[in-house]
Formats: sequence, C-alpha cells, structure tokens
Amino acid sequence: MENQLVTEVPKTKSRVGNYRWTICSLVFFATTINYLDRQVISLLKPILEKEFSWTESDYSNIVIAFQLAYAIGMLGIGRIIDKIGSKLGYALSLLLWSIASILHAFATSTLSFGVYRALLGVTESGNFPAAIKTVAEWFPRKERALATGIFNSGTNVGAIAAPVVVPWLAVNWGWQMAFIVTGAVGLLWLVFWFIMYEVPAKHKRLSEAEYNYIHTEDEKHAESIQEEGPTVSWTKLLTYKQTWSFILGKFLTDGIWWFFLFWLPAFLIAEYGLGGMQISFPIAVVYTMTCFGSVLGGFLPMWFVKNKGWNIVRARKTSMFIYALFPVLVVFSQQAGSYNMWYAVIIIGIAASAHQAWSANIFTTVSDMFPKKSVGSVIGMGGMAGGAGGMVMAKLAGILFDHYKSLGHIQTGYYIMFVICGASYLIAWFVMFGLLVPKMTPIKAQ
Repeated sequence: MENQLVTEVPKTKSRVGNYRWTICSLVFFATTINYLDRQVISLLKPILEKEFSWTESDYSNIVIAFQLAYAIGMLGIGRIIDKIGSKLGYALSLLLWSIASILHAFATSTLSFGVYRALLGVTESGNFPAAIKTVAEWFPRKERALATGIFNSGTNVGAIAAPVVVPWLAVNWGWQMAFIVTGAVGLLWLVFWFIMYEVPAKHKRLSEAEYNYIHTEDEKHAESIQEEGPTVSWTKLLTYKQTWSFILGKFLTDGIWWFFLFWLPAFLIAEYGLGGMQISFPIAVVYTMTCFGSVLGGFLPMWFVKNKGWNIVRARKTSMFIYALFPVLVVFSQQAGSYNMWYAVIIIGIAASAHQAWSANIFTTVSDMFPKKSVGSVIGMGGMAGGAGGMVMAKLAGILFDHYKSLGHIQTGYYIMFVICGASYLIAWFVMFGLLVPKMTPIKAQ
C-alpha cells in the first residue's frame, strides 16, 4: 500500500467509504459532455441543410465521417490509454474533443464540416475506453455494472440537455454559438478532474478500508484471471472468443443507438411536422427514459446475485436477454404513433432505454473476462466495431431516406430501419452467449 493512504480503518461495512462514487460522478459528467457535443448536429440539421444545401445522403456522409474517425480512434485510443493511464488519457481526449467541437462553428462548406466532424469523432473515441478502465480500477467486480450504468446514463443526460440548450442558442445567437458554447463546457470539467482524480493506490483521500474493498475479488475470478503482467498484444487478444464476443456484440447493436441519436429529430420532423423548439420536449422525454434504463441495466444483475443467489454469469446473461426483448417494440412505433405522437415517442424511449441497459452490461463483460491491463484495448476494438456498425446504419439510412423521400413515402424508410433496430439485440445475444462465450470464461493472458 502506498504511503499516501490514510491510516487503517476497521473493515466494517459502514466504514468502507464512498469516494469511488465521486470518481464515478466525474466519469458521468465527462460522458454527459461527450454526448452533448456529438448531438448538436442532429438538432441543427434543418438549419444546416438550408445553410449548406445538404441532401439526406450528404448528412449521412457527414455522420459516417464522424463514425469512421470514431471507429479508427477507438482502435488506437484504448491502447494509448492502457499505456499512459486513465488520468492523463481521459484529460487529453476531453481537451481535444472540446476543441474539435468548437471548430465546427468555423465550417464554411460541407467538406470542412465533414473534416471537423471527423476530428470530433477521433477525439471523442477516448471517452469509453478511459471510462471503463477507470471503473475497473475503482470498483470491485460486483459493482462494476452498476457504476457503468450510472456513468453511461450521462449519455442520456447529454442527449436531454442538448435539445433544451442547442435550439435556444441557435435561435438567439446563431448555429455557430451552439457549437462554441457546448464545446467550451468540457474545459471546465478538466479542472475538477485534475483536482479530484488519481488511481486508487496513489489517492490521498482514499481510506485503506475502501482500497481493500475495491480490490476484493470473487475468489474463483481471482484464480481465473491474471491481473499482473504486460499488456496483451492485439494479435493475442484477437485469438480469444471473448474478444470477438464483445466486438460482434458492439457491431450489431451500437449502430441502433447512433441511429436514434442522429435521426430521431429528423423522424419527428418528417412524421409529425415538428420544427424549431417543438422537438425539444419529445426528445428530452426519450432520453429521460433512457436514464432509468441505464441505471436499471447495472442494478438488475446485482439484484439477481443478491436476491436469487445466481452467479454473475447467469445474472449477466439473463439480464441482457431481457433487455434484448424490449427493442422489438420499436417495430410498432409508427403504427402506434398514427393515433398519437406520444405513443411513438414512448415506444422509442423504451427501445432506447433497453439499449442503455444492454450497453451497461456489454461493457462490463470486458472487465468480467479480461485483465485490467487489457480492458482499454478490448474496449477500443469493440468501439471500432460499434463505429463500423454505425456507419452501416448511417449509409443505409441515407440511401433509404433519399429513395423513399423521392417517392413521397419517407415513412417506409423509417419502418425498414425500425425493423432492423428491433431484431439486432436478439441476434447479438445469440451470437455472444449462444455461440461464442456461453460460460463467459475469464482468460488467462500470457
């Protein structure tokens, strides 16, 4: 134990301490900022379409520029964060994506907009590898899904804040100011990060009792997984089914969330003729719902373990199967919305909530099965696959929407996309747990 740790505290449950949740809150706010910055473009789409004469395919190509850069960044950034550590890696990523967000205000053409969007993508890719690594360092295994669900709910808060703030800024100060203000928020977070964050072994505010609690592992898991030794190479990691389980799970499901994020405002405009500030409240409702889904996603496996006596593998797999069922409802959203728009909004909110619950657990499968020194690398690989899945969804959406818009039936394009959204999670669950890692066996990295 480092000398910086305070003197020994009796190992009673009431004296363990809760500083790890302070760290979780920092990660939560970083994730909020991450999604606030990336959602600005979807809310400004009607304005920017007129400003730059975009077609649906132009918009989808700009979305793809972000996702391609994000995917490439994810492949490398996890490795970098594993090497330089979560403190510096997180700070550097957030600083650079804040600058990239601000640069959007200076775009003068579709090309320059795409370039700045790509820059935002590659820099924002550091958030989740750094966040998951931080959780792996600061939480015992049994609490990681809950901590992940809590910080992951920051994606929802960012998505709630954006439709409230961005249209108002655009109407009153111009679309450029919307990018400048939201991008500048991240710079404030950096101050708190450097003041409050350090790895547990070096943190002066962490009690010895809480340090010991954080490093308490399930005995079977401790015997099964190697926590020491050098970082495992990409080549070696790709030989494990556990790696491919995460990669394919992310590829099949991340694109659904990206689709909701970038096209939900456009759907509300096309389907119900909303405009300006009218879209703010429905979008805020959807993402408010997803906050509950994200936290429940981490809570349910813990509930199964505590109240049913299940092991973590059964609890994780069962929870993820339950979450995979709910997105099927989105197939019926347009039909329900023909009676009342709010039926569609609620159904889409349920599907998006299920994604967040799924996301909290799929991230945690990495720290369940891999040594801490490899977590960032595996998260990066899965993130790249998720970005690739997002590109497929974006390109498909652009093609479908341009085609059906020319026929005067853009709603048919949305229906096809919703069918894809509804089926993807069940397919992903079967690939992960039916084919690749039915027992979620931890690896012994050599």
